[in-house]
Amino acid sequence: MNTFANNKPVIQLRDLVKTYQTGEVEVKAVRGVTLDIQRGDLVAIMGASGSGKSTLMNTLGCLDQPTGGNYLLDDIAVSRLNRKELAKLRNKKIGFVFQSFNLLARTSALENVELPMFYSHPLIPLRERRQRAVQTLEEVGLGDRLSHHPSQLSGGQQQCIAIARALVNRPELVLADEPTGNIDTRTSIEIMGLFQDLNDNGITIVMITHELDIAAYCKRIVVMRDGLVISDTRNENRRFARQEIATLYQAEQKAKLA
Repeated sequence: MNTFANNKPVIQLRDLVKTYQTGEVEVKAVRGVTLDIQRGDLVAIMGASGSGKSTLMNTLGCLDQPTGGNYLLDDIAVSRLNRKELAKLRNKKIGFVFQSFNLLARTSALENVELPMFYSHPLIPLRERRQRAVQTLEEVGLGDRLSHHPSQLSGGQQQCIAIARALVNRPELVLADEPTGNIDTRTSIEIMGLFQDLNDNGITIVMITHELDIAAYCKRIVVMRDGLVISDTRNENRRFARQEIATLYQAEQKAKLA
């Protein structure tokens, strides 16, 4: 297990186990994972289908309770919480980004981003909800698309709305499940640039991806197989999306001039 900072981890897993019962068959999806995620980390979790990475992500997101072992999220023992307490913890500390965006089709970008704040405790006043949603959309470059519906936007723009929705409650941790899976290569680089910017501003990000070129933008790469972590390494050859976008833009301008 690698540790890259002296500060206390935001996530601490010790011998984490998750077992599912399917009829008479017991499926051990996670078989005893010990892992720390430091504050300010940007981690890619990789592995083939059935490796346990999605189950691990659901557990990290407090969507699923572990069968055994310990999970501390910001020093809170997750396995001791009831359903209501888990929901409260998710809303306060975690932002989620999904491959399929999961936006409400009949509502505007602004309304989609406001949605998590309706479940905040204490309730956030209407004016503040609106201000925070506008500000967060501006931060992801969609300040001029507030009233647009998802069907009026590109896949990359929809993912930016989803990222804004994940950020609007000011979480300490963002969990992203294949966030570039439904968008083209150039837009994927732009999304990773946004994630790197957010990470540079102190947000901890854990991302599931099966794409090596996407994992290359992360600080750490964790690989799972058969419910276990088989490697956890620091990425010494990290790619930086903003530099790549600038290089690509320059090449495009030269091509136009030619």
